[in-house]
Amino acid sequence: GQPAESAPSGEVQEEISVGGQQLSVRRFVEKDVGMQFKKESLDDTLFAQPWPEEYPFPPAAFSRQDESDDEDFYSTPRFVYHIDEGAVRALTHYYKENIPEGSAVLDICSSWVSHYPEDFPKKMKRISGTGMNALELEGNKQLTDFTPRNLNVNPKLPYDDASFDVVTCVVSVDYLIKPLDIFREVNRVLKPGGKFILSQSNRCFPTKAIRMWLGMSDLQHCLVIGAYFHYAGGFEPAHAYDVSPSGPRTNDPLFIVEASKSK
Repeated sequence: GQPAESAPSGEVQEEISVGGQQLSVRRFVEKDVGMQFKKESLDDTLFAQPWPEEYPFPPAAFSRQDESDDEDFYSTPRFVYHIDEGAVRALTHYYKENIPEGSAVLDICSSWVSHYPEDFPKKMKRISGTGMNALELEGNKQLTDFTPRNLNVNPKLPYDDASFDVVTCVVSVDYLIKPLDIFREVNRVLKPGGKFILSQSNRCFPTKAIRMWLGMSDLQHCLVIGAYFHYAGGFEPAHAYDVSPSGPRTNDPLFIVEASKSK
């Protein structure tokens, strides 16, 4: 579809074709709208203490208010943003600064937007996506290829070993009921030294988020993600950053937790 003229706010109304239908969606486009972006390390705050010897999260931590089939919940495509404009722009800025040109990239738990910079489809070797809703993935113009997959039912990624330089996951780790399985699969499909970048804000679908997530603070969420890296194995120590934006129309916080596959 053709984007309409960009508004001063950096938004466009755009027509996309999915499932044989034309839909009108609102999309943020890259533009300097007066926001500032930081990268503040949280490692000393979160990761100074040694990890417990045993995995600290009991099975009940991964139960949910709504245990019905996730595919029913996600069957209707949602062509909306799940974080606000400031957090979207902060994430795009982070990707621009931290994903090298020529990378093979995988976006798991993906949707109709991946929040990559606009030039990534031209600059990257490959951008693959997997997510719950095929129509949302079809509407994602940045993906080279996509495979719908419910990782809570089948936590195996449909990709070869050592296929990707970078794997991303945007505000979705809180829905994973088998996170160690997923982190091990991400490790498998990453090349040695490749990086898994998870972003997290303070929004979720509370009925589908894992139970322990709902009672935790933003920093505790980051600590949990760091724990997943540690107990999954095969990763270097995780790093966490507060990359929350400042300036006009910024409200949602944004945090990054990432780690590299051991070489």
